[in-house]
Amino acid sequence: MIRVLGCFGSIAARCHTTSFLLDDDILIDAGSGVGELRLDELARIDHILITHSHLDHVLSIPLLADTVIKLRMGGGGLSALRPIHVHALPETLAALRDHIFNGVIWPDFTRLPSAQHPVLVFHEFKVGEALRFPARGGLGDRLVHVLPAAHTVPAVGFGIETPQGWWVFTGDTGPNPALWQALQGKRIAQLVIETAFGNEEAHLADISGHLSPQTLARELAQLDGEVSVFITHPKPGEVPAVLSQVRALDSRHRIEPLREGLRFHAPAEE
Repeated sequence: MIRVLGCFGSIAARCHTTSFLLDDDILIDAGSGVGELRLDELARIDHILITHSHLDHVLSIPLLADTVIKLRMGGGGLSALRPIHVHALPETLAALRDHIFNGVIWPDFTRLPSAQHPVLVFHEFKVGEALRFPARGGLGDRLVHVLPAAHTVPAVGFGIETPQGWWVFTGDTGPNPALWQALQGKRIAQLVIETAFGNEEAHLADISGHLSPQTLARELAQLDGEVSVFITHPKPGEVPAVLSQVRALDSRHRIEPLREGLRFHAPAEE
């Protein structure tokens, strides 16, 4: 199961920034949507996969770490602490170390509560890598592919293999030929793709590494077959205008807005 916790480019009432929960133990990005989880749900998170270093995608990592330390000890003391594993590009992890877990913005939870037993452990990945995560209860592994993105900072998307096909999340990206090359020959069940700006702000989309409806149309034209497409990352105040322009596209694909609380099927349910 993939649950949408947040899918907006900024915040407002009932609008949270990007985050998805795969089954009950893997976060894909850690925006403000993570705050919708109960304490017991937060304590079950074992892995966080990060697309890039921008605040709207990482802001819940430091708060989550602080929240779950005692819960993840389970009454067994410091040596029983189960760390949360954070997976990202080397440049993204460096940004987290330098600009968040630096003792100024937030304590360094890669060394707390102790250097031997930290609550956060960082792991580097690279584009093209396939990450394998065993599922709880013997339900089979989850396979997550690291896909290329084209943004203003080093960034990736993710593709998750499911029996129905791949669930693909582009992450924040502008026009991205490398993504479509990576997906050639893959059966895509759902595509979650950003469209952060309306056409009237296409110049802002271009310089900030995002899509507008007119560039979205060119991206979708590179998809084989018919795909269920979900639009993510508009700012709350701009949703009606962006969606109106997206719905006006002449596309063979079914396109609809991503909604918080929406659930997609994923391997561990099979």
